[in-house]
Amino acid sequence: MSNSESHYRLRLAKGFLEEARQDVSLGRWRSALDNSQLTVEHSAKAVLALFGPVGRTHNPAVHLRDALAKGHFRPTYAPAVQALTEIAELLGPDIHIQTDCGDEAGGLTPWELFDESDARQALALAEKAFTIAEQIIREAKHEGS
Repeated sequence: MSNSESHYRLRLAKGFLEEARQDVSLGRWRSALDNSQLTVEHSAKAVLALFGPVGRTHNPAVHLRDALAKGHFRPTYAPAVQALTEIAELLGPDIHIQTDCGDEAGGLTPWELFDESDARQALALAEKAFTIAEQIIREAKHEGS
């Protein structure tokens, strides 16, 4: 198991989560969404890294779903990985693009797209994703030692 990349990705996720929390407290809704999305992305990649190097992607949900289908995860991890996959789908590449580019077709900037409710929901999902990833990695480390 590639524990060093998993721990690196988890540290990235934690940093983005801390920034998302700060963004919500400062009323920076677009930034909160952006940092929440990155938290989820890196949490998912941290779990994927348990099986080897993770390529560049803003859509790790596809890879998590594939790993689940191929039975790479122990059955006891499946519900948690499924939950992480669903969160990664909700805060996936579409959100990543919207937080950076807005809605070009609709003529809305990223700051016009997101409000406090969106930011708080995204932060809650990011918190959950990080907790799931942290738990899976902790348990995998104990199993490997």
